[in-house]
Amino acid sequence: MLSEFELIRKYFERAPREVRPGDRRARRVALGIGDDAALLRPSAGMELAVSTDLLLEGRHFRAGADARKLGHKALAVNLSDMAAMGAAPRWATLALGLPAADEIWLKGFAGGFFALADRFGVELIGGDTTRAAAPGPVPGPIVICITILGEVPSGLALFRAGARPGDDIWVSGALGGAALALEQPGNAANAKRLDEPEPRIELGERLRGLASAAIDVSDGFAQDLGHILERSGVGATVEYALLPRPAEVGKIADADLQARLVLCGGDDYELVFTSPQANRGELAALAAELNLPLSRVGAIQSAQAKLQVLDAQGKALHIGRGFDHFAP
Repeated sequence: MLSEFELIRKYFERAPREVRPGDRRARRVALGIGDDAALLRPSAGMELAVSTDLLLEGRHFRAGADARKLGHKALAVNLSDMAAMGAAPRWATLALGLPAADEIWLKGFAGGFFALADRFGVELIGGDTTRAAAPGPVPGPIVICITILGEVPSGLALFRAGARPGDDIWVSGALGGAALALEQPGNAANAKRLDEPEPRIELGERLRGLASAAIDVSDGFAQDLGHILERSGVGATVEYALLPRPAEVGKIADADLQARLVLCGGDDYELVFTSPQANRGELAALAAELNLPLSRVGAIQSAQAKLQVLDAQGKALHIGRGFDHFAP
């Protein structure tokens, strides 16, 4: 059985030789894993963006979930927060509560985590591990907590506040695929959207100076857009027919189910953002350059912080509730 420190050294501490010559990560960390705290070297003229997410087995992922995919997703949801702020991800800490030091699980989880971290130049700089033991003979659930730190040029971070009347509302990618994977498990394309979401890091960085407000879709399009409206003190009208959805979602005959998936389904990790109308041409060009669909789906209104979603006949649709950690 691995000890705590053997577990860290074997699966999560990376030797300096594993960082390629010229890799900027080597210059941004003065001291990484192995001491009481890490020492970082933020770049001149940058502000730090910091976010923490906790994933709990049985609440955020199923028991027995593929360890490698889980390593990917655990980091991806944090990277998505950086994208929503227009920040470039730099460093991460990882805390794990595990029922046992299962080496097969650890190898898979670390593999998925570091494959994604390497893609975006993120260095793991510390964290903690503990045994998750519930009272009695039943082992506790797996708990994963990641804190991510990124850099954004001073004064250019994206916020939820900032949307103005007349701004367009945009969304990247497609909505509802991850929720469909929960509703109808077994479809490989939808399962990938749920288990291995793609954080929109490059889009977030390119939206600096273009977007007036932004958020990522973690708890459902309507609920997350609602956070922008609340923080900005504005209302919004969205045309349901313009909301992008994967082909599998668009084929669902049950109109209520389809609307629930598109409007309220979580785990898409796309970006919803607002932008002045004058930026339409530049955003269309950006979508083509990134090979990423950007859909203009509505407009910000100078009313109370309320969202209206209209059907093809201009009738307001009922909007259900998105994901709530404390809902029964």
